[in-house]
This record gives sequence, C-alpha cells and structure tokens, in this order.
Amino acid sequence: MFIDKTMTKDVITIDPDASILEAKQSMETHHFHHLPVVDKDNTLIGIVTDRDIRSAMPSAYQTADEVAKGNEQLARLKISDVMTRDPVAISPANTLEDALLLMERMPVGAFPVVDEDRKLKGIVSIRDLMRAFINVLGIEEPGTLLCILAENKQGTMKRIVDAITEERIPFGSILVARHWDENKRAVFAYLLTSNVAHVKRKLEKLGFTLLNPMEWYLDQMPKRE
Repeated sequence: MFIDKTMTKDVITIDPDASILEAKQSMETHHFHHLPVVDKDNTLIGIVTDRDIRSAMPSAYQTADEVAKGNEQLARLKISDVMTRDPVAISPANTLEDALLLMERMPVGAFPVVDEDRKLKGIVSIRDLMRAFINVLGIEEPGTLLCILAENKQGTMKRIVDAITEERIPFGSILVARHWDENKRAVFAYLLTSNVAHVKRKLEKLGFTLLNPMEWYLDQMPKRE
C-alpha cells in the first residue's frame, strides 16, 4: 500500500512567521501534534511539534515575575525560531513498509509527504500507519490468531494455507516472522472464526508445531548484525 492512500491529505500548516501561540492554538483546536511549516508556495521548510511548543512555554515552577517575563519573550518568538528545519520527509510513492522502517530508525511521530519539488502533499503519522495495518491485517473483525512453527522451505506456506482453506475458514491475514532457528519461520494466521480446535489438530497431524502467540516475543527473532 502506498503512502498516498494512507496519508492525511487535508493538512493544517503554519507560516514560519506565525507566533508560537498561534501554533499552540491550532494544535489544540485540531487535535494535532505536528504542524508542517510551509512558505507561500506550499514548499515544506520545517515542522513544529507540540514538544517544541511546550519547551518554549514558561515553566510551571517559575515565579509570577518570571512567568510574565517569559510570556513577553514568548510573544516575540516565531515558528521559525523553534521549528525543525528541512525535516525528513517521504514521497507519496513510498510504501507503508518504508514509513514504518524509517519511523523505527528515527525518533519522530510523523513524516510530511512531499513531491520531488518539496511541495507538501500530506502528512503520515503513527496513527495513520496503525489504522492502515489494522485494515490490512483484518483484525477489526473478531477472530483467532494462530502461531505455526514451520520449516523455511518452498511449499510450506501452501501446505498451511491449503489445510486451513479446506476447512472453509476465511483468513483475516497471514504473516511470516523470522525465528531464532534460521531453518524455521513463525507463521501467524489470523482466522475469522473462534472455532479453530479442529484446524489446529489438523495442522499438528501434518507435522506443524503450534505455538502460543501470546508467548511470542521479539527476542526470538535473529539478532541484527
């Protein structure tokens, strides 16, 4: 799935010469945590977050005089003074997987989406990615998650899928995770039924090992170099 199918297109933006108080009000009104900063041509030049705004606000532990002085300074601050300049952005042609990998490597909660000329086209946040994957995985519908330990060889996935579909059980999704044993994979099948006892027995008779998906954890995956 491409980012342009998932991103928020009607983006609330802010001018670099706007005040911090304007940004604070906009975030509170629209319930956003990130505001792309654009010039008059809608070219992305920065991004400001609620954390940036909070950092600029007077501390609750200051005296009344310190707060008053801080508010005077705050009124003179512009978005350009606190924004992150030239933020990392992604293209509408990037995929959900691209965005997830980039977000995992960088401490940010959203990416502006821009074209080749850095014109703002949208914004994609963690919430957008979660919503997209909930849809892809089919987990909005009630069902049961199976974790099947399988050999990492050609034809194994077909055997699993055939065994389940022969029972006329619909799939919500099916994912494959790496396992600490390089010769094996953990297959996560989300089935749109609660009656899975018979298909579990069938898979075990076929030689597959059924694991408790609630006991699966990331440490079972191969370590990165």
